Amino acid sequence: MKCKIHTYLLNDLYSQEYADEHHEGKQSEDNLKYEWKDELEISTPVSKVCELKNEVYSLEGTMGDGSAFSYPIPEMRLVKIDSNEAQSFFIGASESILNELVISEKGNSITIEIFLKDYEPLSNPVPGIYIGSKSFPKELIF
Repeated sequence: MKCKIHTYLLNDLYSQEYADEHHEGKQSEDNLKYEWKDELEISTPVSKVCELKNEVYSLEGTMGDGSAFSYPIPEMRLVKIDSNEAQSFFIGASESILNELVISEKGNSITIEIFLKDYEPLSNPVPGIYIGSKSFPKELIF
């Protein structure tokens, strides 16, 4: 199956009431529903997706000096994405910044929508992973 991931940062100042009264229920330039939108498309066919709540995500990488690091990030909402042609991987967000996660399947296509709250700063260290500032490892902040 094909798989697309859409991530939206909700605008806390958006007013549906204002949109209804002044713009036929639609957002406008001065009343945007989302601060930004991001889209990822999985390049290999996906065989299965599985939502996991309150999980620990392992943020791994290499420092500038070549040393490896690994930090557990608790309280994450993750989606495990399996493919017969590639290694399984995860997308998701800290529970503290997650407003809603929706997985829908239609025909030969899966769409994953992640709606993020905008009142806590966040980091996007890996495509598809969004970590709230309170959960981000202090050792990685320079």
